[in-house]
Amino acid sequence: MTAIKHALQRDIFTPNDERLLSIVNVCKAGKKKKNCFLCATVTTERPVHVRVVKVKKSDKGDFYKTQTTWLLQDLTMVDAKDDLKENPDFDLHFDKVYKWVASSPAEKNAFISCILKLNQRYLRKKIDLANVSPQILEESVPSGENQSVAGGEEEAAAEYQELNTREKQDIEFMMVGCEYAISNAEAFAEKLSRELQVLDGANIQSIMASEKQVNILMQLLDEALKEVDQIEGKLSSYEEMLQSVKEQMDQISESNHLIELSKTNSETLLGEIEFLVNHMDLSKGHIKALQDADLSSSRGIEACTNAAEALLQCMNVSLRPGHSMLQAVKQQQQLFTDLREQFARRLASHLNNVFVQQGHDQTSTLSVEMTLPNHHPFHRDLLRYAKLMEWLKNTEYARYEGLMKNYIDYIVRLYDREIRDFFEVAKNKMTGATKEGKKFGLHGSSGKLTGSTSSLNKLSVQSSGSRRSQSSSLLDMGNMSASDLDVADRTKFDKIFEQVLSELEPLCLAEQDFISKFFNLSQHQSMSRTSMGEVDEGDGGVSSRHQTTAVLSSEKEMVRQMMTHIFRCIEPELNNLIALGDKIDSFNSLYMLVKMSHHVWTAENVDSASFLSTTLGNVLVTVKRNFDKCISNQIKQMEDVKISKKSKVGILPFVSGFEEFAELAESIFRGSERRGDLDKAYTKLIKAVFINVEKVANESQKTPRDVVMMENFHHIFATLSRLKISCLETEKRDAKQKYNDHLQSYVIYSLGHPLEKLNIFFEGVKARVAQGIGYEEVSYQLAFSKQELRKVIKDYPGKEVKKGLDNLYKKMDKHLCEEENLLQVVWHTMQDEFIRQYKHFEGLIEKCYTGVGITMEFTIQDILEYFSSIAQSH
Repeated sequence: MTAIKHALQRDIFTPNDERLLSIVNVCKAGKKKKNCFLCATVTTERPVHVRVVKVKKSDKGDFYKTQTTWLLQDLTMVDAKDDLKENPDFDLHFDKVYKWVASSPAEKNAFISCILKLNQRYLRKKIDLANVSPQILEESVPSGENQSVAGGEEEAAAEYQELNTREKQDIEFMMVGCEYAISNAEAFAEKLSRELQVLDGANIQSIMASEKQVNILMQLLDEALKEVDQIEGKLSSYEEMLQSVKEQMDQISESNHLIELSKTNSETLLGEIEFLVNHMDLSKGHIKALQDADLSSSRGIEACTNAAEALLQCMNVSLRPGHSMLQAVKQQQQLFTDLREQFARRLASHLNNVFVQQGHDQTSTLSVEMTLPNHHPFHRDLLRYAKLMEWLKNTEYARYEGLMKNYIDYIVRLYDREIRDFFEVAKNKMTGATKEGKKFGLHGSSGKLTGSTSSLNKLSVQSSGSRRSQSSSLLDMGNMSASDLDVADRTKFDKIFEQVLSELEPLCLAEQDFISKFFNLSQHQSMSRTSMGEVDEGDGGVSSRHQTTAVLSSEKEMVRQMMTHIFRCIEPELNNLIALGDKIDSFNSLYMLVKMSHHVWTAENVDSASFLSTTLGNVLVTVKRNFDKCISNQIKQMEDVKISKKSKVGILPFVSGFEEFAELAESIFRGSERRGDLDKAYTKLIKAVFINVEKVANESQKTPRDVVMMENFHHIFATLSRLKISCLETEKRDAKQKYNDHLQSYVIYSLGHPLEKLNIFFEGVKARVAQGIGYEEVSYQLAFSKQELRKVIKDYPGKEVKKGLDNLYKKMDKHLCEEENLLQVVWHTMQDEFIRQYKHFEGLIEKCYTGVGITMEFTIQDILEYFSSIAQSH
């Protein structure tokens, strides 16, 4: 191992200016044994670096090479595996754990000991040790003189110094002077010993010769010692003086500290006093205002408002720890509490008196102009107290809530009286301007109804400063069967109903705006305060706090509830008015549906959850049900219609009634977004009209079925074509088709076979042709000879044909009604059908009796003259 150590020093470490201090032969644990060496080295130059080097013999086996190098300062832990038994295994923890197996436990222990000594000498770094024997630990951490001995080879190596150039020259010179130094070392050593003794003797003699100088030196040393003693005495006295000065300075410093502490305490106390004075001092003027200021004058209200805000600031000041224990603070807080309660009581009493006075002073009488009283002056006067109400809400919520209830109690009686009088005027105007006895063909009394829907309306309005429907006038309905008085009555009702809604809407909005401002109730912000009647009254100064979850109620809801209490009579009065209008004329539900929908739409745009929006929405329910009931009544009247058995039917009353309804509805719903409801009503009505026209036609005895169907469907088609109702385009086409079908059916049925014998003759001809006989061979048949044809033709001279057509015209005139004016249309259609039959007979004669010269007794021109003269004669 020594030879290997020298070889490694020479070949690897000396060229790198390093000294090899310890070596161990190892192999990796758990793998195939490949021996290598772990070396502990230090650099020869400063700063010293300690390394652990892994050296491996080359594959050729001629030399060693460095494989891995670690700095000792990176070593974190050494694990010797077992500190009781001899064990060659050990672990070194650098950047990772390296497991080794030494060739012997002795080499392992020597290497670990060397590493620890190098760390102790150069690094002084803490290395975690595990399972290291106590003996190694004692060797690795020596003390005192034993350290140099225990250092052994490492200490010697550390003190070794290389010879310089002069020393080398002196040794070489000495060696040259003694050539036999190598061949006879003992003689050389003896010679050196003799020379050394000579030098020692010379040194002793030199020392003895210098004894005098030594004595002088000793004398000087004694004198120096005396001087030192004197200096020490002076220093002691100085030290005593300085000690006295130090004590005085300590006393001064302590005194200064106490002075500084006293100053700091005084400044702090002054700051606290200034804080309390600035934030808890209420001026005498404010106190006087709270106690005696006139709450009925603007100047007094302003003074009380400023004083109340100042009082609230003083009461809400955030006191610092300990302030509440001061007697002065307690007295001031008690003063504030007394002032708050006294002023709150005075304010509540004054406002209650204002409410009572308002309820008694405001009088209402029946007005022919049908307008509601204006409460703006009362609101304007009360709004002067809005800030004081906010103060009361934040400080004395129980009194604030009491004022709110008192206001509702007094104002609700006033509004009940005014609104009932207002609706009484409206009802009087409706009943005075309408004749209940006059009814249209379709409509009837519908009584009181309730229902539900919600919709929008966008009609232009031009009266009373608000939007008014374009359908307020029915004078443009020229084709209706109703009188001008019915149209005027409905127009009057439309105006009255619109004016009622136009008066109620600003009244409710003004009151809601006043309540929000006066009682300081936000209409757009959710608050944590419970709804009216469920408010916690425990503390006088209740603060409003936001809650993002589990919000019980909102101030917006509180406003809505107050409005519901105040205007509790609006909804029943509106329902009564609607019931009256529906009782007067069920067609009024069309006007009310459009008007009410518009006002609901307006209110929802402002606030969809407001009292006005909710109330009008509820009333719209009733209006929509009345409208639906009106449609149902029309359908029922169609089903119940009875016709006379003695007179001709003509245009059925529900057909003309549908025309009236459609014209009225189109004028009312023009541009309205309730169009969808009307289209649904149209669909139901037209379906019922179709069914019941056919039902009546089947039951008709006096008038032929085809005539009833033809006339009524022609009327329906004309109505739909004129009104251009988009949702009934399919029904319009169906009506036209039914009209044409029954027109053709009636013509064929009425005309029959005017040349009956000719028709029978040629039917036989067509039968023979169908059996396979050619057209030119038909004349050779005995029954269809030329002579037989001439006999049949002689039976139909022009005079007889004209007479038959005249009788047919008279029969048609009895069947058809005058109002639809279809007689000429039917007569012209019969003319076309007669000519078609005539041409058919002429064609058969031409084919079967060619060249014989047989012709009819009359021509097509004769037929045209017959039809024309008969029509003109009647």
